Amino acid sequence: MSRLRSALAPLVAAVLGLSVACPPASAAPPQPPHAAEGCVRTVAGAAVDARLTGLFTAYGNDNSRLDDWTGADGTYSLRLPSGRELWVFSDTFLGQVNPDGSRPPVVEEGGTTVFLNNSFAVERDGRLSTIHGGTEQRPAAVMPPRDKDHWFWAGDATLAGGLVEVTYQEYERFGPGAWDWRWHRNVVARFAPGRLDRPVSVHDLPSGHGVSWASGLLEDGGFTYVYGVEDLGSPKYMHVARVKGQSLLGDWEFLKADGTWSPDEGDSARIMSGVANEYSVSRLGQGYVLITHDTTEVLSPRIVVSFSCSPAGPFTGRQTVYTTPETGGNVFTYNAHAHPGVAGQGLVVSYNVNSFVNTDHYRDVSIYRPRFIDVSFE
Repeated sequence: MSRLRSALAPLVAAVLGLSVACPPASAAPPQPPHAAEGCVRTVAGAAVDARLTGLFTAYGNDNSRLDDWTGADGTYSLRLPSGRELWVFSDTFLGQVNPDGSRPPVVEEGGTTVFLNNSFAVERDGRLSTIHGGTEQRPAAVMPPRDKDHWFWAGDATLAGGLVEVTYQEYERFGPGAWDWRWHRNVVARFAPGRLDRPVSVHDLPSGHGVSWASGLLEDGGFTYVYGVEDLGSPKYMHVARVKGQSLLGDWEFLKADGTWSPDEGDSARIMSGVANEYSVSRLGQGYVLITHDTTEVLSPRIVVSFSCSPAGPFTGRQTVYTTPETGGNVFTYNAHAHPGVAGQGLVVSYNVNSFVNTDHYRDVSIYRPRFIDVSFE
């Protein structure tokens, strides 16, 4: 099995509902009578963000360098102190794009394409550059694995004490089969903004109860809220934690079923189902908006929103924002989330595009790239 197919196996399994079961968590918190109806907004519209979609399309097709980005998924963003935009990616292709829009095979198969499990891109004045570890001749992941049987996929990121903190989930293989893998733990890697090709330090995050932190982060009211997913394939459950200040290295507390907070991760409650492995909660006026791919339907093309008066929910007023046009045949879309710090004609939302057929990624480079939309509200 190719390195790409092996790396995509956990993602495909998650989409198809084949994830390894996690220990049961607490029931969802009770819904208070006042709930979130007063903060529900109406979606006014959603349209393709031509600037961002075009930026990554043009950059991915450019062959001026052959050790840079041609496609990826994950797609988190963070404004750096310098004003540059950091784009955080998981599985990433580097290399050449052929004139017909295809890419050569990966290096292991005698080609020139490099495949990494994580990378960065930095945007400044409408121009992108790729950051990877290793060297130009031998690129490596910015968050390197411990060995060939482990890898890291990225979560959301924040700034704390002058350092970039990026969350990662570590996965591990335990056998030769296509599905012989499992989620292992959550970590946060700290990077110096001027030296992003390697972490300054790596620290463990709470990992003892089957929740992948952090699908999304939100700074609000003196706390950083950390959103996670308990992935049972179908369903997937939202969990919420928080830490005082901006650094994820502080003391965590977890939202319980009764709506209070506990320092024990084992008390973390299932807030709601139907979220994806990556989603977001963002401030919207006097309330908050949750944006996610709809995982109540298998391989759904629908991006949906819900609203709350609190960053910890409950979330209500569910509406469909957008139906992804790429979905169909072998191609699927997933993991929509917002980028509130990125300028657009509304709230900028990205989503990922992929294929279940390995050869599609070499036949057509345009498949495995993020798309962006602008969402407006009344």
